[in-house]
Amino acid sequence: MITTLHIKNIGIIEEITIDLNKGLNVLTGETGAGKTLMIDALLVLSGGRFSKEMIRKGESNSFVEANIYLPEHPQAIDGNIIVSREINNMGRNLCKINGRMVTVNELKDFMANIIEIHGQNDNQALLDSQYHLAYLDGFIGEQLTGQKEYNACYDAYCKIEKQLKENYGDEKERERKLDLLRYQYEEIKEAKLKSDEEDELEAQRKIMLNSEKIAENLKQTDIQLGEHAIDSISASIRALEKIENLDAKYEKTTSDLKNIYYELQEISREISARRDEIDFNDEQRNQIEERLDIIHNLKRKYGNTIPEILAYKQELKEEINHIENLETYTNKLKEEKNQIVEKMQSLANQMHDIRIKKAGELSEKINKELEDLEMKNAKINVKVDKQETFSKNGIDTVTFYIKTNLGEDEKQLSKIASGGEISRTMLGIKTVLADTDKVPILIFDEIDTGISGKTANSVAQKLHQISDKHQILCISHLPNIAAVADENYFIGKTVTNDRTNTHIKKLNEDEILQEIARISSGEVNEITLKYAQELRNKKVS
Repeated sequence: MITTLHIKNIGIIEEITIDLNKGLNVLTGETGAGKTLMIDALLVLSGGRFSKEMIRKGESNSFVEANIYLPEHPQAIDGNIIVSREINNMGRNLCKINGRMVTVNELKDFMANIIEIHGQNDNQALLDSQYHLAYLDGFIGEQLTGQKEYNACYDAYCKIEKQLKENYGDEKERERKLDLLRYQYEEIKEAKLKSDEEDELEAQRKIMLNSEKIAENLKQTDIQLGEHAIDSISASIRALEKIENLDAKYEKTTSDLKNIYYELQEISREISARRDEIDFNDEQRNQIEERLDIIHNLKRKYGNTIPEILAYKQELKEEINHIENLETYTNKLKEEKNQIVEKMQSLANQMHDIRIKKAGELSEKINKELEDLEMKNAKINVKVDKQETFSKNGIDTVTFYIKTNLGEDEKQLSKIASGGEISRTMLGIKTVLADTDKVPILIFDEIDTGISGKTANSVAQKLHQISDKHQILCISHLPNIAAVADENYFIGKTVTNDRTNTHIKKLNEDEILQEIARISSGEVNEITLKYAQELRNKKVS
């Protein structure tokens, strides 16, 4: 439910904040005080169209924000969702859901499942035939046997359809695809790649590019070791051998130095061998460069690393095998599809029969409600028609038709012209669907147009009835409706400095009686107050 609604700079509304409650909230007030602007603001908040003329004169922007308490909603934070929309006089929109910016279409889609507005300027789901199937199915509930099984079949059906469409087109296209795949596979295969060879080749190339420098320094090292270090250590060993028998420490030093001598000899031999390795010929250089070129070319085409290229090669092999055996694969898919279609058709026919039966029951229930609302000549007809193609809900299309007067042809619900007729028809439908309708907030404007007496009582009772399952906001001029409200609000206007401002007030019980008396006859006196008390005493509990 909406717990708080804040409106700023819309029409004559400068800035108001209203705290709403669950159940039936009725808004009454002076003519031209801004009651319809409240509905306009909620339409704007629901992603509806906005005219720059709606911005309060002299202001640059309009702003609407609502705190909506929906504890079970996945986007709720601590049970609350904050929705806002700001529009400036340049037409720029700023829409937010819980502080996150969204587009107007995203806002509209989000709010379509939360608020439904019934009145002369609305575009509610009940008038849109694409929602009618969902309303009928909601009314049927668990009696719509086969739906879950059908949905599973439909998902499998769509998956197979997608796979069949992705089967590379006609024969020529498949051959072209095969030629390309085979070329790519052979190109990688002929390269005979090894996972770690690129690093080895790059290391060799680095040495090759620096071979002169390496050779020169190895030569210098070899000379220094062979002609200086080793000879010097050899002379030192011979000198120490002459005294090693005089003291154990000299003997140890001699031994240590001999070990160093042998290690240096080994190092010198290794360096000499490496000098020989550095001597690359042109053929070796070309081989390394050519091999690296092949690897770099394959990386450019098929992957960033050799392991990626080899993985792609395996994918190519599998795809080639798939296409070469495509006829067998396709025939298998078609066989599976035929089996699923047969089962879907059976389930869809079963659902169609149930819908046909329940559509008649729904029509009867709604027409009974319309009679109570003094629309005795109005007849709703919920039509179920078969379509040729499968959809996620079966093979049915559902459309609500209505005939409002005797002798007229029935027409689609969306063709109703009168705002009052629309609202009362919607009220009748909502009364029947109250337990299954998942839209939590319903707003009624002009529902009392052209009605009084018994009809007014019926409308009031229906509103109070569906307010058990939904939060209702109703703009009304009827005392009968105001009398059954759970909460009453008065919308008035004041003029300050030649500017008209809207204000809103939640009424206490005494103020409610006075307001019922005022709207019942235009005067507040002992007689009208007594009448107001009688209406209030009859409030549906």
